[in-house]
Amino acid sequence: MSESPEESGRAAFGQKSAELAVAAFFFAIGAIVIVDSLRLGTGWQEVHGPQPGYFPFYLGLIICVASLVNATRALLVKRADDKAFVEVGQLKLVLTVLVPTAIYAALVTWTGIYAASFLYIALFMRLLGKYPLWKAVAVPAGVIVVFFVVFEQWFKVPLPKGPLENLLGLG
Repeated sequence: MSESPEESGRAAFGQKSAELAVAAFFFAIGAIVIVDSLRLGTGWQEVHGPQPGYFPFYLGLIICVASLVNATRALLVKRADDKAFVEVGQLKLVLTVLVPTAIYAALVTWTGIYAASFLYIALFMRLLGKYPLWKAVAVPAGVIVVFFVVFEQWFKVPLPKGPLENLLGLG
């Protein structure tokens, strides 16, 4: 399914929206830090000095204030002055890599790093790279064998294993 040049060059969302979203995200992070700091204690003790939440509380407060400043600045941008943050075509390219990578990261927990890496590399090679099936199977197989030898055998660093590795006696 190809898209027209007009659709590809159309703004997915503006800079104002992106700035507001990032400000909200960092405000939430700052609020979490503040709440947890209050749980730990934010005071100053005469004998022991600052309580565990003292410095994180003020860092969280600074993050929240900075986020509010950024959100206010973004809200003051007029609609006519709002530039495109990312175009539809660019966003599709980013999501083409971001979504499979997020799925890969989630799969590592359940399938182990070797099975997830094999699928990730093979699907990228086949779907995005348009490589023949034999290459899309051979290359990731070679990569995971090299990873296994280097990390597990040479450096003695155990990587996350899943049911397949346990079935093969590699766990």
